[in-house]
Amino acid sequence: MSNLTLELKGINKTFKQGDNVLEVLKNVNLKIKPKEVVALIGPSGSGKSTLLQIAGLLEQPTDGEIYMNGEICSGKNDHIRTLMRREYLGFVYQFHNLLPDFDALENVIIPQLIGGIKYKEAENKARWLLNRLGLGDREHHRPAELSGGEQQRVAIARALANTPQLLLADEPTGNLDPNTSDNVFFTLLEVVKETGLSALIATHNIELAHKMDREVTLKDGVLKDLRGGKITTTEKNFY
Repeated sequence: MSNLTLELKGINKTFKQGDNVLEVLKNVNLKIKPKEVVALIGPSGSGKSTLLQIAGLLEQPTDGEIYMNGEICSGKNDHIRTLMRREYLGFVYQFHNLLPDFDALENVIIPQLIGGIKYKEAENKARWLLNRLGLGDREHHRPAELSGGEQQRVAIARALANTPQLLLADEPTGNLDPNTSDNVFFTLLEVVKETGLSALIATHNIELAHKMDREVTLKDGVLKDLRGGKITTTEKNFY
């Protein structure tokens, strides 16, 4: 058993644009330990989403290796990668992507049923998560009947429903107003800590990034590990 939840080794990602080759990620190395919550910071277009897609086994790197709990993931076929995502990973995106015809409880139950959990167990887990996220009285409301912050809380509950080892979040509150964003973000961090997950969370909010265990920055495809340091005030406006 590895002592790392996630390890990225020498990750490169290039895209062809006509006759040009665009280097999005350049020799990225990253280690995330169990129960560690890491902030991923970088300007728009720096490659944060691509890095999360690769870490989440949704996209293959051009070069490099991906390990989860010491098990190599890169190079696996689509079926194996799907099974590994189901076992290890939870995702939260900027937009909630909830199923509009199902209520909040059902949106959290369905991924568990797909994962082979029995209905009653899935229902109990979904209800616990929604209660913990302050939505106990909204569980039978469909997404259109929920506020933006409530919708994103449901999305967080859905991401945590299958008890992943690693949560990947791409600007999870970037579509919310500042007050709602802060409330949802702090709740997300609390629940992640309570459940003992590791997490890699991309955010533009430097103050929220400071609440996490560690910060890494991505600029021009190069990842820098601050190793406990913080983004300075002079850097803040850039990010």
